[in-house]
Amino acid sequence: MSARAVRRWPGADPRAGPGRAALLARPWAYRELFAILAWRDVAVRYKQTVIGVACAVLRPFLTMVVFTIVFGRLARLPSEAGAPYPVMVFAGMLPWFLFAAILAEASASLVGNANLIGKVYFPRLIVPASAAVVALVDFAVNLAILAALMLWCGFLATWHIVLLPAFVALAILASLGPAFLLTALNVKYRDFRYIVPFIVQFGLYVSPVGFSSAIVPERWHFWYSLNPVVGVIDGFRWCVLGGGAGLDLPGFLLGLVVVALLLWLGISYFRRTERSFADLL
Repeated sequence: MSARAVRRWPGADPRAGPGRAALLARPWAYRELFAILAWRDVAVRYKQTVIGVACAVLRPFLTMVVFTIVFGRLARLPSEAGAPYPVMVFAGMLPWFLFAAILAEASASLVGNANLIGKVYFPRLIVPASAAVVALVDFAVNLAILAALMLWCGFLATWHIVLLPAFVALAILASLGPAFLLTALNVKYRDFRYIVPFIVQFGLYVSPVGFSSAIVPERWHFWYSLNPVVGVIDGFRWCVLGGGAGLDLPGFLLGLVVVALLLWLGISYFRRTERSFADLL
């Protein structure tokens, strides 16, 4: 990086300047920029368009219909907590689509904002984090659909629903770790953008979206729980369907450890490589 670029970007080297506590406080100092970028992404997605809203509604709804027919009708897999199979599937699809949308939106965010990255310094973590707000808007739309589906099927939530925000936060953390890692890798190796759809497609079938975790054999539980989305999906179902839905505590705690490790790895790699982003973009 040239000396001119370093002068133009004060604080571009995280090792030079204030201590670690100040570095951690920098993203908060740029919260207004975060809000502007997030609002821009949401406006581009939904303003004067029907496709954005249609995708947010039709993708999970049609996937729920297919999974209900394949797993519920043809394979005759059991539901959980006496819930109708479509409700169980949609409750599992909510956190999965939140995870997948954050991964997709964030991984391409730096490349899509190359002009901004090259002009001024700010904490680069803001860009993929703000891109995740679009996924949260889609999640809110899908949550309303789930509520309507539950009313249609005559299935009411219990007091467990008050804990749902905690699992929403956990779903965001579970997605941000891999998202930060793939975002940084995508800047250096542009073909990583082809890996994200594969991860999403593969993960959809190895996660308990169309089926219940209760059907997984006991001998596979350890390896199955290494999937960080498993605990999130089971937690969502526990909140939506009530205490009758299974939540394997040892597997859930193992999933929390995996989420924490991925978040640490993603942030560490992102911070270690962000000084080269402007030269690569």
